[in-house]
Amino acid sequence: MTTRDIANLRVYNQHLNYNKFKKPEEVVGYMCAMQAQEYALAKWAIGLRMLSATDKAVEKAMTTGTILRTHVLRPTWHFVLPEDIRWMLSLTAPRINAGNATMYKKHELTDAVFNKSFNVFIKNMQGGKQLTRTEIVTALHEADIATDDLRLTLLLMKAELDQLICSGARRGKQFTYALLDERAPATKAIPRDEAVARLVSRYFTSHGPATVNDFVHWSGLTVADAKTGIEINKGRLSNINVEGISYWMSADVDLSKTKKSGTYLLPVYDELIIAYKNRDAIVPVKFHDKMGAITFFPTIMVNNQVIGNWSRNIGKKNIDIELKPFDKLSKAQSEAIETAVQRFKKFNGLA
Repeated sequence: MTTRDIANLRVYNQHLNYNKFKKPEEVVGYMCAMQAQEYALAKWAIGLRMLSATDKAVEKAMTTGTILRTHVLRPTWHFVLPEDIRWMLSLTAPRINAGNATMYKKHELTDAVFNKSFNVFIKNMQGGKQLTRTEIVTALHEADIATDDLRLTLLLMKAELDQLICSGARRGKQFTYALLDERAPATKAIPRDEAVARLVSRYFTSHGPATVNDFVHWSGLTVADAKTGIEINKGRLSNINVEGISYWMSADVDLSKTKKSGTYLLPVYDELIIAYKNRDAIVPVKFHDKMGAITFFPTIMVNNQVIGNWSRNIGKKNIDIELKPFDKLSKAQSEAIETAVQRFKKFNGLA
């Protein structure tokens, strides 16, 4: 097995070119968590893994709460299912809060301030009320809680991590927050090792082949956690060694079904890129000096290899796509990319 095989298997296991899903929540559930701070393109990340996807269908899932958007890993925004959000936060929040401790102290956010803000959230959101950030600022100011600088962001994130609030339905283009108890039913708490095992199993199943360091990068947990989870799941996971590097993935993968072909317009922070500490497998050696552009901008992938960046300008009746290949495109590459462009336009209802 070669490094290129690693790339083909990742594309396959992330369901970009095999057995696509029918519903947004099926994608998110399989992937366990999907990075989602660039919201419009994060919806496209879900769409890429669906048979027949539209932006409206993914937005509807957010509106109805079949998928949620919150801070749950590292920390940054992620899509996650209501039935997963509590056990995941119970596992990851302590490390995120520890990492945020210096910022909490810098902005004078004590337990007393947090508790006072939480009471404001409960008072103003209970009964199904979903508030925009502007409305939340007003409510906090009425309670004499300052929201300048990063204080608002930190207050909201702490409330998310403490399983008090999560995403609500968007109101126009504005995001809202809602009480988690009203968006996600209560679930039974599970032991920490069981939660670690669950996260490890779902990561390596959906993202494998991946290394221990890849999991640590993605989850924000420790190497010890990764090894514990792998040991618990040793019957479900298989280990392969490529060029001296140890990778883990589901033991049920049918290697004969992996494909070397496939052309995609990947969104920025797509799981195929951002979920790994080392991205060499999906980037040709000659483009390794482009890692910054590949990490922080949307990318073009042809035959399971990144070959450039792209950007879009969406109008009311059309979408302009600008291709930024790292090298001259062949005719076959250009034709394949055009098909991917049309798929993106169709997703946005402007094909």
